[in-house]
Formats: sequence, structure tokens, C-alpha cells
Amino acid sequence: MSDLPFPVLPKTDEGKRICQVIRVKPERLEEYKKVHAAVWPEVLGALRKAHVVDYSIHFFKPHNLLIAHMRYIGNDFDNDMKGIAENEATKRWWKLTDGMQESFVPGATGSESGPGWWTAAEEVFRMEG
Repeated sequence: MSDLPFPVLPKTDEGKRICQVIRVKPERLEEYKKVHAAVWPEVLGALRKAHVVDYSIHFFKPHNLLIAHMRYIGNDFDNDMKGIAENEATKRWWKLTDGMQESFVPGATGSESGPGWWTAAEEVFRMEG
């Protein structure tokens, strides 16, 4: 069982689905969109190496929410997430983007340190296939 701040659902043929939420600072939204239009190849490579696929982030304007959804298709979630966290490009990316966000996690200080940064969203419905 993962001690990460979001639920890891049982693996299906489509992988484990993960959904997370965070608030974007309204005055930083355009900058956030700009950097995400050109995510560094090393960051994308770290995600792929960690078996993360179909990663998307949506913006919900009424509440300035960023809603992330991804699938994990590997076999060792904790180790793969550790690999992402240890990736130097990812660490620099988090330093760039964390200041554009406001976490809902009590005591959160950033993506690199506990108790987490993005908040887990519980899955309440799934249709397979």
C-alpha cells in the first residue's frame, strides 16, 4: 500500500487511475499554461520511465482548480514514484510550478516534501471499456 497522499486504485487492464486536485493562483494561470505547453522532455521521460501514461491536467475556472488524471501501468508503484521524485529535472520542474499553486493538503510545503502537494480525488464511478 502506498503512503503517498492520493489513493492508488486496484489495477485493471487499463492500469491504476489516479486523480488529483490543486488550486492554481489566478494571477499565475497564464504562466502555468505556458510552461505546460512545453513540458521539459526530461520530465516527460521520467513520467514514462515510471509507467505513467495518459496524464492530463484540466482547469476548472469557477474555483481555479487544476484537476490531474493519469494512469499507472507498472508493477511497483512506490518505487516508480520514488524514481520520479529523485529525477533532477522533475525537482527543478516542481520548483518552477509549485509557486503557481496552492495546496489543499494541511501542512504542505511543496511537491518535494511531505505530506504531499496535490490532493487525492476519490473515484466514485468508473465505466470500463
